[in-house]
Amino acid sequence: MTLGLLLLRRLAAACAVLAVLSAVIFLATDVLPGDAAGVLAGADATTADRAELTRRLDLDESPVTRYLHWAGDALRGDLGQGQVGGRDVNEVLTDTVPNSLALTALALALALPCAVLLGLVTAARLGGRADRAVSLVTLAAAGLPEFVTAALLAWAFGSLLGILPRVSLVDLSERPWDSPDVMVLPALTLAIVATAIATRLLRSSAADVAAAPYVRAARLRGVHGPRLALRHLLPASFAPTVQVVAVLFGGLLGGAVVVESVFNYPGVGFELAQAVANRDVPMVQGLSLALCALALLGLLCGDVVAAVVDPRTRGGR
Repeated sequence: MTLGLLLLRRLAAACAVLAVLSAVIFLATDVLPGDAAGVLAGADATTADRAELTRRLDLDESPVTRYLHWAGDALRGDLGQGQVGGRDVNEVLTDTVPNSLALTALALALALPCAVLLGLVTAARLGGRADRAVSLVTLAAAGLPEFVTAALLAWAFGSLLGILPRVSLVDLSERPWDSPDVMVLPALTLAIVATAIATRLLRSSAADVAAAPYVRAARLRGVHGPRLALRHLLPASFAPTVQVVAVLFGGLLGGAVVVESVFNYPGVGFELAQAVANRDVPMVQGLSLALCALALLGLLCGDVVAAVVDPRTRGGR
């Protein structure tokens, strides 16, 4: 399969998945209990006021009709306006997406070298003591909830040692990278989980490669340990690792909802958590759809890079 055809297929699949996710997001928020018009109108509103607000918000239409209107607006680049505060969803995304992408990039920059190093250690001695120790530690790190990891890091580095801020207080006129110390703990929290997951996936890929005939032949020629890992196991695991990075990108964006909320980091995840707490349905829908689109874009880029690195991943004609 040519790279162009692969890109078209992956793009079509991503669009189809995003369409399904948009329907799920809309319906999941639409069935939430409560009277949105009543909440927005306030306790002192009359029945006529609520009826007028219901008509203005199209709440008297069927869910399918409202979804089609919302999806059509989204296709035109209009994700709507928040019900609380009246902020435009696109404006919120413009303010917060760069912050979340910077946090995700920093977390990946911290996680990938550690994951490759640990992958090298485990791949060099599959089944050995180091392999078992790394597997145990990464299993524990991957299984620990992110808010627990965040709380522990905030206590250790913020309260106990006092060397890093416990919350990411950033002036509205600045970006987080203008004060890099506010990014350290959120990025470190995400990086710990990402390192654990990437190491386990890299180790699994290396174990599959280790069973290949050419690797067994290399062992018969006396190639062992780090030399075997560097020359055979890790290079053959590179393409799967690229796809792992793409998966981690989406996972980090999702995990950022919790981490950004814990540290008050001004990203998309923080705004989404605030919108959920305020029952701001249009904001929840728009931000959730944007996060899904970013995650799918990351997966698409990962598939393309993996196909360039290893043409065998392109599949048949």
